[in-house]
Amino acid sequence: MEEQIRHILKALGEDPDREGLVKTPYRVTQALTFLTQGYQQDPAKVINDAVFTEDYEEMIVQRDIDFYSLCEHHLLPFFGKAHVAYIPHHKIVGISKLARLVDVYARRLQVQERLTNQIANIIMEKLDPLGVAVVIEAEHLCMRMRGVEKQNSMIITSTLLGAFRTRQETRQEFMTLIRQKN
Repeated sequence: MEEQIRHILKALGEDPDREGLVKTPYRVTQALTFLTQGYQQDPAKVINDAVFTEDYEEMIVQRDIDFYSLCEHHLLPFFGKAHVAYIPHHKIVGISKLARLVDVYARRLQVQERLTNQIANIIMEKLDPLGVAVVIEAEHLCMRMRGVEKQNSMIITSTLLGAFRTRQETRQEFMTLIRQKN
């Protein structure tokens, strides 16, 4: 990968051997490896070691989960907050696992729509809850730095499954909880 980065620097008109760029191919390789580490992680394993039987069937919400990802179209960052909820059906998951799932999928080349679906679908698949809801609010540097250059645009996506899709009051409770400020 480092040699390819050197070629990119040359194609941009730069000298990859100048002092400020000599270590850039190494640094970019390290950064991209870190930013795409989600490919090396199995989301099912993130959940499997922390599923517990519990007689609880009320909504569980983890909101304001910070994340960073790379747009697969431009390799530019997008970042924001994910809000994840589920209604257990005799199975709960350790609370840190929801945030870890967001990271596993965010640390891949992504589009926000797929990221939202992947998080919701793995929770539905592994916990078999009564419902799952995921809302992601993100800023995309490909929208701010290039193209239309809209500095204050925010993209919001949602995936609603089970009770969150079929029951208006459940959906509304979730939306109210994620909009509450501390």
